[in-house]
Amino acid sequence: MLTKRQNLLETIKGGNPDRFVNQYEFMEIILEMPIKFMCEPGTEFKNDWGITFRWPEGQLGQFPVHDAEHKVLKDITEWKKYVKAPVIENSDEAWAAAVAHANSVDRKDKFVTAFVAPGVFEMCHHLMSMEDALMALYEEPEAMHELIAYLTEFELGLAKILIERLQPDALFHHDDWGSQKSSFISPAMFEEFFLPAYKKIYGYYKDHGVELIVHHSDSYAANLVPYMIEMGIDIWQGVMTTNNTPELIKNYGKQISFMGDIDSGVVDFPAWTPEIIAREVERACRNCGKLYFIPNLTQGLNFSSFPGVYESASAAIDKMSKEMF
Repeated sequence: MLTKRQNLLETIKGGNPDRFVNQYEFMEIILEMPIKFMCEPGTEFKNDWGITFRWPEGQLGQFPVHDAEHKVLKDITEWKKYVKAPVIENSDEAWAAAVAHANSVDRKDKFVTAFVAPGVFEMCHHLMSMEDALMALYEEPEAMHELIAYLTEFELGLAKILIERLQPDALFHHDDWGSQKSSFISPAMFEEFFLPAYKKIYGYYKDHGVELIVHHSDSYAANLVPYMIEMGIDIWQGVMTTNNTPELIKNYGKQISFMGDIDSGVVDFPAWTPEIIAREVERACRNCGKLYFIPNLTQGLNFSSFPGVYESASAAIDKMSKEMF
């Protein structure tokens, strides 16, 4: 029986896996970093960039607050006045828990995985609102190029620390690039503004020993896959069924792999049942096949919004492995 790491590599390289890669099993994600990125349900917090996040009770996640009082970047043409990158804590004490976690992992079985969120596009709209960010791409492209370059330099500084501290085998990086039905911006605009940034960021990780780049975008982004390949993504995590995953595998499978096709919105809700999950898992596995595909809830970490859903999906994937391998 192959290790989780071996089975993953066989799957994404078109080899001979002996079972489906089961969701996030191949990644040991190191979250114990001195960088707060999420609040608890029913609370809010302000991060080191000054962005206020709020998670209302009864909702599935947090989002930045963009009223006049809380918006950080009030005028893109004066972004240098408003946007100040935080200093990343880099003491041994601050990173002790993360380093201990990384050192405890059997790297022959799993990939020690650094975690980064939010990404460059999300940072743009977190700072100023989605509406302002999308308008600025059209109305103030020069200022947006400058802001994106600034955010990219911050990410490269973070990458340096993550690599020095954790020696990660993989990177799990968040940046949502679309809605369920379309990308937020056109491919041409994505190529102009965000492709160069990610080529620098992911290129840095690859140049410094990181073997695997896993990018999360639980959205439609099929029209951006050629750019994902160009920037060095190995696995697109969060690929929704609206992307026609089997067609993506057929067209791009030898260059990039796809992790998802079990839409969280379809299976992860209060009235979920094992039968609903089993149906969606079987559909995904049979339609997408054994290679260049990892069945997975589209959610961006190894848990579900409602208790038991993630575990039920994992059990259903194991069942399909027994049937199909």
